[in-house]
Amino acid sequence: MKPMLAALALTVATALPAFAFDPANMSDAEKEAFGTAIREYLMANPEVLVESINVLEARRVAQEVENDALLVVNNRDAIFEDGHSWVGGNPDGDITMVEFVDYKCGYCKKVNPEVEALIKSDGNIRFILKEFPILGQESDIAARFAVSVQQIAGPEAYKKAHDALMTLNGPVNLESLTKLAQEQGLDSQAVINRMNTEDVSAVLRKNHQLAESMAIMGTPTFIIGPEMLRGVPASGLANAVEAARKSQAEQG
Repeated sequence: MKPMLAALALTVATALPAFAFDPANMSDAEKEAFGTAIREYLMANPEVLVESINVLEARRVAQEVENDALLVVNNRDAIFEDGHSWVGGNPDGDITMVEFVDYKCGYCKKVNPEVEALIKSDGNIRFILKEFPILGQESDIAARFAVSVQQIAGPEAYKKAHDALMTLNGPVNLESLTKLAQEQGLDSQAVINRMNTEDVSAVLRKNHQLAESMAIMGTPTFIIGPEMLRGVPASGLANAVEAARKSQAEQG
């Protein structure tokens, strides 16, 4: 008997005291009668099924949150102190927010203004960006360009390149990236030449390995303090940050 049916069967059995509920010793006729009783009960009380589904969903979500929190604990150093990801916002902030980003991800582009506004208005968030290209070749070369810029020209140049890539329309290719580098005042040839080096590949490989270990399969994915958000919450990132601060304080 499936878990949902078993739960409903127990509900029905409790509601029908005259019915002898002993599944292991039921005859075929008793099982048929019991099945009929369940159906009649559900037809008369359909809200029971809805309530049961809601309870199961709440339990599933709670279990996922617990599992994700454990993943954050187990991968803490790689998440917050990997030594290669760009770190901005307030370096001494009371909470760290990490974003796994792909420059061809429409949701990443859409939420980017909210992210930037939150970092600025809050003033107490340490912000980390992790290049996580998963949407094809253009995603990969855009991420390689960003990492190359960081390695050649430093964190400030990286952030400017990141912002430009977030608003870049049209194809992402060597021509468009060369133009972007020139507009940023960078040595475009040096940046392009470095994109396929092992130094750049190693960064992307480590990010993908971390994502795999944390079962991250989409962007944007946020880690805020002790909590992971697989996407953007309907209540907004600001509320998520405050909830994470509270959770972090409770954990000490």
